[in-house]
Amino acid sequence: MSLSLRLFCRLDQDRSRCLDARELQKGLAQLGLVLTEAEVEAVCRHWDQDGSERLDLEEFLQALRPAMSQARKAVIAAAFAKLDCSGDGVVTVDDLHGVYIGCFHPKVQSGEWTEEEVLRHFLDNFDSSEDGQVTLAEFQDYSGVSPWTQMKFVAMMTSAWQL
Repeated sequence: MSLSLRLFCRLDQDRSRCLDARELQKGLAQLGLVLTEAEVEAVCRHWDQDGSERLDLEEFLQALRPAMSQARKAVIAAAFAKLDCSGDGVVTVDDLHGVYIGCFHPKVQSGEWTEEEVLRHFLDNFDSSEDGQVTLAEFQDYSGVSPWTQMKFVAMMTSAWQL
């Protein structure tokens, strides 16, 4: 379990899978960051993307994720462009047929999945809007990596994707 996820679970006192301003304020105070009620409410409003007045796990992780370096943005964009065979700015299962060989996947080999299901499953990892296509923004959101591993990430992506 990542440090951010452990922190979220620790702050989520009522186990609602969301943080309200009170939980965030209390948890941050235990960590040594004391905020007034007005300050913590402002933080919550800023991080709250869906207007629920509570922070779900995704909103919390998004708020803690460091900004992407230019090198990371460039390598993610290059990997996305390699997947986007049609060049229309979205990746679909049809695009994946040209670049992702699913026949060697263990579940295809065992007969549990078809090659089409492997491609769909791969795409679903990135498809946060669940519309059957992945935008560059969705691809970048999936690629959140800590700043300490940026150089390793760039090297891995360059090698794995032959960029």
